[in-house]
Amino acid sequence: MTEKPKWVVAKEQARRAGARETVWLFGLHAVRDALANPMRDRLRLVLTKNAADRLGAAVPESGMTAEIVDPRKFPAPLDPGSVHQGAALEVRPLDWGRLEDLARPGGGAPLLVLLDRVTDPHNAGAILRSAEVFGARAVIAPARHSAPETGALAKTASGALERQPYLRVGNLGDAMEKLAGLGYTLVGLDGIGEETLADAAPSLATSPTAIVLGAEGPGLRERTRSLCHRILRIDAAGSFGSLNVSNAAAVALFALSTGR
Repeated sequence: MTEKPKWVVAKEQARRAGARETVWLFGLHAVRDALANPMRDRLRLVLTKNAADRLGAAVPESGMTAEIVDPRKFPAPLDPGSVHQGAALEVRPLDWGRLEDLARPGGGAPLLVLLDRVTDPHNAGAILRSAEVFGARAVIAPARHSAPETGALAKTASGALERQPYLRVGNLGDAMEKLAGLGYTLVGLDGIGEETLADAAPSLATSPTAIVLGAEGPGLRERTRSLCHRILRIDAAGSFGSLNVSNAAAVALFALSTGR
């Protein structure tokens, strides 16, 4: 029998490892929204009596049976600094499907957010929350060197993780090329961009658009920048001042969602 190539074996091993991976969500908002999400594969629910009372009907409606525990001996394996509010839920990561299916143009001019090495879960969670508010189709990030789906990300997203697609792809540059082939205008944000966001927004209102944001400090990588069709800046009112990546995403989403 012919042996499989090493890259095929590695891909199959990664797929099996991903199928076994679980995430602990924590906090009342994150747990309540995950309990209500039919797409979630839920495994274990740990609650204090107070948290169970506050979640109310969300627990029986989910079909789960909670473990009611002593708040002084909370058994879920969370980081010591996690503000869990007496609620933790073990789940499998969400499967949002293929990039081509999520991004396919239609139903107006869709907006996407692409994250280039944004590894802080609090920034990623805040971006997911803004993406949901302003109607973005999806948030897309590379599988490596990005914030994974974690309890900290879910808590910052305040429930948006359950509804806002967060798709992690093998290679961000390849994903950008696919989006360009689907008719997307790829818009990078950079403090030294050639155009201002305010000036460019009206011309993008009828085009499928992907906002591309880099990590704070390094910014967009060379290939990422080269694949952008336009590089925009957000002007500050004074000589100094800048936005962190999650605030920049919110401003860009607001500006580019107008008129869509």
